[in-house]
Amino acid sequence: QVHVVESGGGLVQPGGSLRLSCVVSGTWLGVTGVGWYRQAPGKEREMVATFTNRGTPQYADSVKGRFSISRDMAESTVNLQLNSLNVEDTAVYYCKVRPPGPVDYWGQGTQVTVAS
Repeated sequence: QVHVVESGGGLVQPGGSLRLSCVVSGTWLGVTGVGWYRQAPGKEREMVATFTNRGTPQYADSVKGRFSISRDMAESTVNLQLNSLNVEDTAVYYCKVRPPGPVDYWGQGTQVTVAS
């Protein structure tokens, strides 16, 4: 059984930073697609950062140069470093994993609030 658990959200001032972590169990990250998504109030869920099939990070245009995705195979974690945060980054952030096959697994989400 695949389990996905996010952590690291919180309240931060504009210009601040946060580091989100996603712990994955039940599958090996080496053969699993992973990514971070977010959903702001009243908006659809959108991709923030993910890895291509070749392992290259890719980012939404709105976060390029500010966010960084990384993964630690030994710890089975996928991290998202959020820098230079602004109020538009306020959302619930979700980690998604896709082991071999058609099923996606999502975590419960972690709230990021950017406010002064």
